[in-house]
Amino acid sequence: MQLQRFVDALQADLTAVAELGDEATSEAAGRLVVTLQASVGLRLLDALSEAALELNDKLPTGHVEVRLAGQDPELVFVGDEPEAVSTVDDGHTARITLRLPDALKTTIEAAAAQEGVSVNTWIVRALSRSSTGTQASRSGKRLTGYAKS
Repeated sequence: MQLQRFVDALQADLTAVAELGDEATSEAAGRLVVTLQASVGLRLLDALSEAALELNDKLPTGHVEVRLAGQDPELVFVGDEPEAVSTVDDGHTARITLRLPDALKTTIEAAAAQEGVSVNTWIVRALSRSSTGTQASRSGKRLTGYAKS
């Protein structure tokens, strides 16, 4: 998506409107285009960011990022990489009974369903992350990205 294309279209629209007036109107339209160029870019980025957030809410996996290549923004889908569970597996498993408040149990079931895993798998992953000190790298409504010139 080229930002300059939008600025050029805006300039053409303002020029067409300015042709209806006198020379002073035409000069004012030219100055207005120069002034609005940065604002148009920021508003476009705002709109793309909002679109990415709305898409992220609807995606079952992955997320959309707004990235800049120079001055040109682009929407990029980033798929979720499977999390590596760092547990020592000696071939044996332990069975435990865990008593949870109903509200917490409901929250855990919803989180597991959102990730498409069983409650047991979700709890094992959460405990593994907690015991190694690493946190999940993405929340459902977080927008990430980078810029390069």
